[in-house]
Amino acid sequence: MSEVFLALADPTRRQVIRTLGSGPASVGDLARPFTITLPSFMKHIRALEQSGLIHTVKRGRVRTCSLDRDRLSVVGDWLDEQRLVWEARTDRLEDVATELEEI
Repeated sequence: MSEVFLALADPTRRQVIRTLGSGPASVGDLARPFTITLPSFMKHIRALEQSGLIHTVKRGRVRTCSLDRDRLSVVGDWLDEQRLVWEARTDRLEDVATELEEI
């Protein structure tokens, strides 16, 4: 899971993930909106691939990326767990505050 969060820590990579949410895209299409060189952009692609968030396939000269939604769901599952923990804590805090008001 740490690899996934590390990969998502970068805004360029998060934008790539957002774009791939609409479907597979070539590296060239993904790189187009950014003002970095293609070799620098490929470092982002490799980081996303190493984290398991995306898969790439090369056909001829075109490398196509696709999102691994199952791997991305690890983030959602973790956030759901954290939400439950914090909701329970705020519920307890509310109970304590209510008890103090009644005193």
